[in-house]
Amino acid sequence: MFSRTLFIKLSAHARLRRFSERSRLGRRMSNRFVAGTTIDEALEAAAKVTALGSSVSIDSLGENVTNPVEARNSAEVYHRLLDRIHERGLDANVSLKLTQMGLDLDESIARETVSELVSHAARLGSFVRVDMEGSLYTQRTLDLVREVHRRPGHAGRVGTVIQAYLRRSERDVEELVSEGIRIRLCKGAYQEPASVAWQAKSEVDASFVRLMKVLLSSGVYHGIATHDPRMIEATIEHARQGRVDREAFEFQMLYGIRRGLQERLRREGWRVRVYVPFGDAWYPYFMRRLAERPANVLFLAKNIVRA
Repeated sequence: MFSRTLFIKLSAHARLRRFSERSRLGRRMSNRFVAGTTIDEALEAAAKVTALGSSVSIDSLGENVTNPVEARNSAEVYHRLLDRIHERGLDANVSLKLTQMGLDLDESIARETVSELVSHAARLGSFVRVDMEGSLYTQRTLDLVREVHRRPGHAGRVGTVIQAYLRRSERDVEELVSEGIRIRLCKGAYQEPASVAWQAKSEVDASFVRLMKVLLSSGVYHGIATHDPRMIEATIEHARQGRVDREAFEFQMLYGIRRGLQERLRREGWRVRVYVPFGDAWYPYFMRRLAERPANVLFLAKNIVRA
């Protein structure tokens, strides 16, 4: 728990972020989890992943833009991504954060920007995942996704993320599922107070399993995002007992993490989607990955020594 707390605090350290994102050592360390800094590098990484049999969700890293121009520039990257994915025929969609689309500046900017992206995705037969940020953004994120999903032509083309460690998530899942909105279920990667989130791993795991069972029985295509073998086995067991078709949901995992487990699931016939992030603003994402699994620090250290 101490290591997790430390890495989450470091993810918000501005000076360390500036140093890391500009340094050669920082970029070398991030390469395990981040697929380069350009669209071309992200697409190449996505192509390699899809060649192995997994689907992909591509994320242009970035959060909390400071003006409308930055928000429009962030959106333009996603418009280009959608077109390039379609041109290459990749089994891939996109994931984005609302603060990257201007949510902190003006909700109407974020709403219209995301709606335009979902319309673009719908024309191409694709999909937009709106990622979840800290709990202060949860309600605004869900409200925006539900509104965009209701617009003509957008049903089934936009989804969001539910974090199992939040105490409110059971109610949120019920509301989203009732509207047919696709969910990525994860445990959660931010530091939240006990009044908002379960603190003990056993509590988070129990919540994850409860929510997973609701999702798999909903008739809506959802993503079960975890690297925890216990959560994966619980999902497989529930799917088998409930006779849930293997095509009715997917496991989701992060680029560069538990590749052997991804391969095992594919080999057993389960659908797998890999979350592929790219961009210059990789530091917060990288530190949250270390927070989720501090053992990755030792892995990175060994690879740097070998290089």
